[in-house]
Amino acid sequence: MGGKKHEAGKLKTWGTFPGRDVKKRYFTLPNEIFTLGLDQGEIAVYAYLLFCEDRETYQCWPSFKRIGQCTGMSPNTVRKYVHRLEEKRLIDTEKTTVQGRDGKVKNGVLLYTIRPIHEAVAYRMEQDRVG
Repeated sequence: MGGKKHEAGKLKTWGTFPGRDVKKRYFTLPNEIFTLGLDQGEIAVYAYLLFCEDRETYQCWPSFKRIGQCTGMSPNTVRKYVHRLEEKRLIDTEKTTVQGRDGKVKNGVLLYTIRPIHEAVAYRMEQDRVG
């Protein structure tokens, strides 16, 4: 059974379906994400951050604008969901700076660090127990 690949409006076929190499064209989304009570916006932003992350450092730095373009949200809506993901202990953010051509230091995009999913699950279980 041949597989099909979409490129520039054309379908190309190859012999068999390729194996899924997570380091190339796929990223994984932990099953636990669906046990944390996230809404669709939080899941979309989290999934995009996982898509962007460096698989060795667990970090990425897309702008609110870029995340919004890729998820169909405004930058302000993305900001809201990023804050919620921080509160739920799925990500950490760190402010960055850049030096412009004129030598002035300006605010850069946020540096995102994806936290281990078990920390978010443990936090959610603790919140459910207390509240």
